[in-house]
Amino acid sequence: MAAVLDEVGKSVEKIVDEIKNDEIENIDGEDGTLKKKKQKKKKKKAGAGGASADVPGEGGNEEEIDNKLKVLDINCKTEENGELGDIVKTKKRNRNRNKKSDQGEQVDSTTTGTPDLLPNGEDKGEVESSENSEIKKKRKKRGKGMGAKKQTDPPTVPIADLYPNGAYPIGQEMDYRTAKDRVTNEEKRALDRLHNDIYNEARHAAEAHRQTRKYMQKWIKPGMTMIQICEELEKTARDLIGENGLKAGLAFPTGCSRNHCAAHYTPNAGDTTVLEYDDVTKIDFGTHINGRIIDCAFTLSFNPKYDKLIEAVRDATNTGIKAAGIDVQLCDIGAAIQEVMESYEVELDGKTYQVKSIRNLNGHSISPYRIHAGKTVPIVKGGEATVMEENEFYAIETFGSTGKGLVHDDMEVSHYMKNFDVGFVPLRLQSSKVLLNTINNNFGTLAFCKRWLDRAGATKYQMALKDLCDKDIVEAYPPLCDIKGCYTAQFEHTIVLRPTCKEVISRGDDY
Repeated sequence: MAAVLDEVGKSVEKIVDEIKNDEIENIDGEDGTLKKKKQKKKKKKAGAGGASADVPGEGGNEEEIDNKLKVLDINCKTEENGELGDIVKTKKRNRNRNKKSDQGEQVDSTTTGTPDLLPNGEDKGEVESSENSEIKKKRKKRGKGMGAKKQTDPPTVPIADLYPNGAYPIGQEMDYRTAKDRVTNEEKRALDRLHNDIYNEARHAAEAHRQTRKYMQKWIKPGMTMIQICEELEKTARDLIGENGLKAGLAFPTGCSRNHCAAHYTPNAGDTTVLEYDDVTKIDFGTHINGRIIDCAFTLSFNPKYDKLIEAVRDATNTGIKAAGIDVQLCDIGAAIQEVMESYEVELDGKTYQVKSIRNLNGHSISPYRIHAGKTVPIVKGGEATVMEENEFYAIETFGSTGKGLVHDDMEVSHYMKNFDVGFVPLRLQSSKVLLNTINNNFGTLAFCKRWLDRAGATKYQMALKDLCDKDIVEAYPPLCDIKGCYTAQFEHTIVLRPTCKEVISRGDDY
C-alpha cells in the first residue's frame, strides 16, 4: 500500500508541475498584440504527501489533465476515504468548478480565453457578479417589508387590499353544546370546505364592519349632529367595503337611535339633532358582499351611570349566541336571553330600575339580499318552537329598557325597503316608475333611507315614494320607541351555523 501511495503522490506532483508552468498565449488577429493570460492558482495543502499543490483555474491541456486525474481516481479507489483520496476529490471539484465558470464567462474579444478587463485592471465578470449579488441582497431586504398594505388612520384602504390573498379573518368559532362530534366528523368538515366561499364573503363584510366601528367609537363625540355622525360612518364603511353597486356596499341605513328610541331612526335631510353627553345611542349599521349581510350593533354612552344597562344587554346577547345552534328551538334562546337580561338592575338618579327585555323586538335569520329572512329569534320566553338549521345565518340581537319593555311606531319615517317577494304591479305615475327603477338599480331588496335617495340623484320623490308604499311594493319602517324618559340599549352580532361549529362572524375586540 505504501508503494501505491508513493507512486500516486509522484504522479500528482508531476501533473501539478505541468499545470504550474503552463501559460496560454493568444495573438489578437486584428492588431497582432501578444496577450498572456496567467492561470489563477489556488493553493491547497496535500495532506498525505505533506506538500502543497497549485490548482489551476483555467488553460492547459484540459483533456490530458482530465485523463490523468481519472487514472489517479481509479488508483485511489481503495483509499477514497483517506487523505490521498481527499486530495484527488478536491482537485476534481476545482476542475469542474473552473469549467462551469469558463462556460458562463462572456468574452468580448475574438481571442479565446481572454477575460474582459476594466481600466483599473479588474475582471469585468467578477465586478458584475459582485454587483448582481448586492442587488439581490437589497431586493431581499426590501421584500421583507413589502406585502399587504397597512390601514390608515382614519381608515381608507379597502379591506380587499389589506388581504390580497382573499382569505379574510375568521370570526369567533364556538362548539355546539349538544353536538361536539361535528368538529371531528370528516363529512361535516367536507361540507364546511364546500361552503367556504360563502363564509369568506361574509368575513370580508365583517372585517369592514369591525374596522369602521373601531374608528367611529373613537371619533364620535358629544356636540356632533346625528347627520354628521351617520355620513362619516357611511363614508368610512363604503371606502373599506369597496362599494360596487349591488355587489358590495352598505346593507341598510345607519341607525343612531337615542334614549327611549330603540331602533330604525336615522336622520333625514335637514335634521339638526345633536348628540348630547347624557344620551344612550344605539349604532346599528350593516355591510354586505354579494348580498352576504353583516348586521351588527352596539350601544354608545359617555356617562358611566348607564354602564350597568349596557352590560346587561351585552351579557344577554352573548347568552343568546351561546344558546344558538343547529336543531336548537328558537323559543329556548328567548327564554335564556330574558333570564339573563332581567337579572340586572340599574340605578339612575337615585331610582332603581329593572332592565327589561323589549318583548316585541327580535333577532332574525338572514339570507342573501334579505335582512329579515323569515325566522325570528325572540328575546323573551314563549316564542315559536321553530328550530335553527345548518348553514343558516342569524342576527342575534337583544334590546334592554328601563321603561315598559314594549316599543311602538313614533317620529318621522326614515327607513324603507322594497318587499322581497313583490311581483309585477302596474304603476300609473311616471314618477313612481322612475323612483322604482332607481331603487332597483341602487338598493334592490336592501333597505335604504331618504338621504340615500338624494345621494342616488332622485328628486321630488315624496309622492312617488308614498305611492310605492301604498301599493306594498316598498315597506316603510318608522322608528320604534318605548315610553319617553326611559333608556334603551342594544347589542347585536351575526352568526353562521357551519356544519362543524357556529361562527360569530362579526365578533371583534370591542364586543
